[in-house]
Amino acid sequence: MKHIYCISGFGADERVFSKVDFGENDVHFIQWKIPEKHESIESYAKRMQEEIIHPNPILIGLSFGGMMSVEIAKLIPVEKIILVSSVCCRKELPFYMKLTSALNLNKLIPMKPYAILEPIENFNLGVETKEEKKLLKEYRDNLNLQYSNWAIGQVVNWKNEWLPPNFIHIHGTKDHIFPVRKIINPKYKIRNAGHLLLMNNSEEVNEIFKKELQ
Repeated sequence: MKHIYCISGFGADERVFSKVDFGENDVHFIQWKIPEKHESIESYAKRMQEEIIHPNPILIGLSFGGMMSVEIAKLIPVEKIILVSSVCCRKELPFYMKLTSALNLNKLIPMKPYAILEPIENFNLGVETKEEKKLLKEYRDNLNLQYSNWAIGQVVNWKNEWLPPNFIHIHGTKDHIFPVRKIINPKYKIRNAGHLLLMNNSEEVNEIFKKELQ
């Protein structure tokens, strides 16, 4: 039995992993915390890492959670990192995020949910079902603005160039948040899958997990 620690995407929780089959492994979910004022991503990763009590765990990170998994792997030995719909270094960030960083747009515009933008956000996330729309709306309604402004800033300004030696990358070919063309070497590309492939392509994901978690 392996110890697996999962970190969800931006503002989400363990429900995004609800369709994942982890087998007989011991699974733990690390929750997002409210960041301290001017906290660095390195400091934040250290606080998250303190919840990991088992040696040499497997980290599974979705989207922003994947970036945080990479930061945690700089602090402790891990058996493996599984990145899902995420990026592993700054080179993989799309142009629009780098432009946002260069122009400080994330500081000019409050990073909060806007009802008028929900259909666009749902499209970009690859939302397909009423269940997924309901879950995303609940996340938006409960999003902490201190966290969201901090998190967006950390994503667009991420400077990491270090590649973990023991990571695998699962990515959808129709991911609109992190386009697959920017991903350097994804081990698994799921055809026609979007950013929420953990939920709406769970059968294919579970086959991959079954292999990778052995």
